[in-house]
Amino acid sequence: MSALLETVEVEPQAKAEASIVWLHGLGADGHDFESLVPELRLPKHPAVRFVFPHAPIRPVTINGGYRMRAWYDILALDRQAPADVRGIRESAASVRDLVARENERGVSSDRVVLAGFSQGGAIALFAGLRHPERLAGILALSCYLPLDDTLAAEAHPANAAVPIFMAHGTLDPTVPFAMGDGSRRLLLERGYDVRFKAYPMGHSLCLEEVQDLSTFLLETLGAP
Repeated sequence: MSALLETVEVEPQAKAEASIVWLHGLGADGHDFESLVPELRLPKHPAVRFVFPHAPIRPVTINGGYRMRAWYDILALDRQAPADVRGIRESAASVRDLVARENERGVSSDRVVLAGFSQGGAIALFAGLRHPERLAGILALSCYLPLDDTLAAEAHPANAAVPIFMAHGTLDPTVPFAMGDGSRRLLLERGYDVRFKAYPMGHSLCLEEVQDLSTFLLETLGAP
């Protein structure tokens, strides 16, 4: 296991029975979604630990090479542009390490949800479908599936039936709606259990989406 990413964590009052590893978007950090925890209004049981890791700091080509927290480099806002394969795979490995730490802390993989927004959602989706042990679910918000041409060869059967919630703004100027919808269609064609919701918003979250996230988490985690 490589060095673990630094994290912001919100612990439940009781011993954690489930965990949500939530990845932030480009240029943000682990604090970005910390305030969302009470907005989800999850019950005290099962007790859920939230883990918000900080992405590594790296230069981002599309932002003039400026160094910022990013899960991988972006060369252009175009699916035809070369992808940062190394960065994507390194970040996915870091997520696997975080899941392994939750296992060590008493939370089995099937009680872990991988979640993320934008770049973070892309990594949650990429890593979750390849994870060698069944996960509780995947939340992929305002994002797409990177390196989708490798999915058929690399997807792990342990998560062939993992529940997936994807959400996207129809007015998103950063990650166009068509990119998220294209990934949805690909996953459905491959038999994945995808719930996809569209909202009349840009590259953000809205109240209705937060309510839908809460419903998904309650259904996915339920009682241990």
